[in-house]
Amino acid sequence: MSGTQKQTANYLTKYKDSLPIPPVLKPLHKGEGFTYYKVSMKECRVSVHSELPETTMWGYEGMFPGPTIEVDNGERVYIKWENQLPTVHLLPIDFTVHGAHHNVPAVRTVVHVHGAVVEPESDGYPDAWFTNGYQQVGDKFVKQIYQYDNYMNACTLWYHDHAIGITRLNIYAGLAGFFLVKSERERSLNMPTGEYDIPLLIQDRTFHPDGSLYYPKQPKEPVPGLETSIVPEFFGETILVNGKVWPYLEVEPRKYRFRVLNGSNSRFYKLELDRNQYMFQISTDRGLLPHPIGIKEIILAPAERADIIIDFSNLEGKRIRLINDAPAPFPNGDAENEIKDVMQFRVLPDVVYIDTSNIPAQLEQLPFLSEKNAVRRRDLTLDHLKDSYGRELMLLEKKGWDAPISENPMLCTTEIWYLINLTPVTHPIHIHLIDFQILDRREFNVDKYKKEKVMEYLGPSIAPEPQERGRKDTVRANPNEVTRIIMQFGPYSGLYVWHCHMLEHEDYEMMRPYIVIR
Repeated sequence: MSGTQKQTANYLTKYKDSLPIPPVLKPLHKGEGFTYYKVSMKECRVSVHSELPETTMWGYEGMFPGPTIEVDNGERVYIKWENQLPTVHLLPIDFTVHGAHHNVPAVRTVVHVHGAVVEPESDGYPDAWFTNGYQQVGDKFVKQIYQYDNYMNACTLWYHDHAIGITRLNIYAGLAGFFLVKSERERSLNMPTGEYDIPLLIQDRTFHPDGSLYYPKQPKEPVPGLETSIVPEFFGETILVNGKVWPYLEVEPRKYRFRVLNGSNSRFYKLELDRNQYMFQISTDRGLLPHPIGIKEIILAPAERADIIIDFSNLEGKRIRLINDAPAPFPNGDAENEIKDVMQFRVLPDVVYIDTSNIPAQLEQLPFLSEKNAVRRRDLTLDHLKDSYGRELMLLEKKGWDAPISENPMLCTTEIWYLINLTPVTHPIHIHLIDFQILDRREFNVDKYKKEKVMEYLGPSIAPEPQERGRKDTVRANPNEVTRIIMQFGPYSGLYVWHCHMLEHEDYEMMRPYIVIR
């Protein structure tokens, strides 16, 4: 990476700009039976930092991040996602990547609500892409208006692009936003709400001195003859929260709820407060925990979410930083890729209203799945290979996207998946449609497995961390470990996907279709 990119991060003043809060999108119709939204993807100019010129980005409704969509559980919602983007991509496309060859339009989009329980036609299948005005569509495109029945508990979801071969570029260009499912049950718990319930989308980006987005055209070791080339992982030089580089937030001395989302391409975060203060985690990816847990730090892989309550009482006038201590790549990365600062809280001298909100002792009972009820065990490898150009190629089960479907669970059955990580990095594995529970992780002899296909465990099984013992849709599968997850497939049948959520891996080609059979 050239020195001009490096210096951009070095001269930006930290905590100079205030944290933006994405607006809540108003529906075009809300009445008996259904709610209807129209959401357009547009090119826009945004200020990511007051010391940088404006940046050209792509945003839902012309905003970065996109507006927050709030729905109630059980509310039937229709959304028409419209592509109004230019025909030339903002970022360098790698035409050697499957799905991104010269025979498809350079700019194509499809929207996935991450974590949603949704029919397959509305899930944002990677080959269901569409261009500006639906002039061209992918071979799995079915309809323009997606249906979300929201048969789920209260949770923090997000919506983002999922187009085959260019997901990493489209999300990096700005196509992401929050999708919040709320419920009467959750409201009755009297946790911080309204202006004291704040979503935090954490991402990393690198900018040129003119404010434009930087994304590499070549890996560190360029491939001769290839103009653009996939990189194994991407780590930006600045941290953005809700689209601002290293922002600050003024808070009252009272309790706040923060919905924290790792929306980065490849970067993991190990988040803590620099005063060594406790935070209270109340939820995982797909909903509330049984009870709050006091934590000093939390690890979030790309796409993982956690809702936390921070109590700023008795901290009037203090400045508190949210900091990051995760290596990149995770868990054994290079110090040169690490970024410590995330954002700053500035505690005001007084509250506006007396804080009557709670941190309830009990939150929500989880329907724990029993191993006895599992009808199928699947051993699934996470593989690290080289392609014909000598570049890193990450695969699931050593199969590319177009290989015949091998995961075909029956509707309403329970399965246990053994994620066998044979690579040197942690992969956040995301499964569409369902939520799952983590059973355990266990170290094993990787060399023996690679040579003899024999599983030799090197230690006892380790229970998931307290921070992970809830409904999950994304799990950290660590190197040299077997990660076991249990899930029930439904309520819909049809074609979905499962993949690594490091976007550079997902695009090349760590993603597989699966089908739920009726």
